Amino acid sequence: MKVRKLLSGVLVVFLFIQVLLFPTTDARAAASAPGLSAESAALIDVASGRILYSKNGTKKMRIASLTKTMTAIVAIESGKLNEVVTVPPEAVGVEGSSIYLKKNEKLTLEELLYGLMLRSGNDAAVTIATHVGGSLPGFVYMMNEKASLIGMNHTNFTNPHGLDDSNMHYSTAEDMVKLSAYALRNPVFRQIVSTKVKDISWEGEQWDRRLLNKNKMLHLYNGADGVKTGYTKLAKRCLASSATRDGRQLATITLNASDDWSDSAKLMDWGFANFPMKEIVSQKENVKPDTPITLEAGTQLVTMNAFRYPLQQSEADEVHKRIVLGESIINGKMNGKLVGFMQIYLKENMIGQVPLLVNVDSPASTQPQASGRTFWHHFWEIVAGGMWSA
Repeated sequence: MKVRKLLSGVLVVFLFIQVLLFPTTDARAAASAPGLSAESAALIDVASGRILYSKNGTKKMRIASLTKTMTAIVAIESGKLNEVVTVPPEAVGVEGSSIYLKKNEKLTLEELLYGLMLRSGNDAAVTIATHVGGSLPGFVYMMNEKASLIGMNHTNFTNPHGLDDSNMHYSTAEDMVKLSAYALRNPVFRQIVSTKVKDISWEGEQWDRRLLNKNKMLHLYNGADGVKTGYTKLAKRCLASSATRDGRQLATITLNASDDWSDSAKLMDWGFANFPMKEIVSQKENVKPDTPITLEAGTQLVTMNAFRYPLQQSEADEVHKRIVLGESIINGKMNGKLVGFMQIYLKENMIGQVPLLVNVDSPASTQPQASGRTFWHHFWEIVAGGMWSA
């Protein structure tokens, strides 16, 4: 028993390290997309993280106020939304878009986030950064740390607002669409960027600030629910968009796009039409191992959860699966235990993996052992949630 537990632990550690060091490779679609005005663009399926389209997607570009997506998610994840923030002197009168903050004015961090994302307030960006990061350099460090963790390998931030103060402030369409997908999985971020109108406090005035979201996609596109507009003289028009239809969310990035609203709409229409979500693995699906293993009578391997992925019709035959197990003998005492994974590949790229559990097919053992399954279920939801969808 001790040996079996040791083998299971080694399997988990190995696969966890594999996820960290060898992340799933995005599989770009080969199908032609509509013509775009954007110099650079990308489209992603939010749940799976699959990049469905890329035009000059790895080209380093200025990103203007799309920067504020990172500012917002770093601030949200700090857990300080209800804290009262005092506006520092350096935030007052920052050039560009503003919510007209006054020195020493007090607002909650959550209110500032609405000012940041709906009205693109550069003064709000500086206030948020100094509060959460302790200083502008401190917050910029946090931004770049988060970028590295998300896998934004061609990005560097030098400020929290996106103003053209440095040639070293840049990203790519693919990196930014990864950021959009990451941020949109956060319910607080999702709520903020989908809000069309918001009133926040205005200390010393007889009325509140009324914030009207600058993102016209919220009115122009069916199902639109984010994300951020951007413009500077050097970056030109930039747009991060998202939309949800039938429970499925797509996100786009367009950089230096003279017709950005149309570009985003065309890309999302194309994505919804050409990449339907396919269920590749069903929940509690009975699995037959493709490796030598002994299944004692009454036992079977089943998948812990379903796995769905956006696929073109022509790609269905290019999906294959591989079973990885840490046990050679499966018996009834292992009911409900995690013993391996089903890895799913599209061509040569691993696109996800699903935990495999032991199930005992008998009336007396219909309930899994809580001491094993509950732990692993929560463990894998935390450390590897991006590797499969439920």
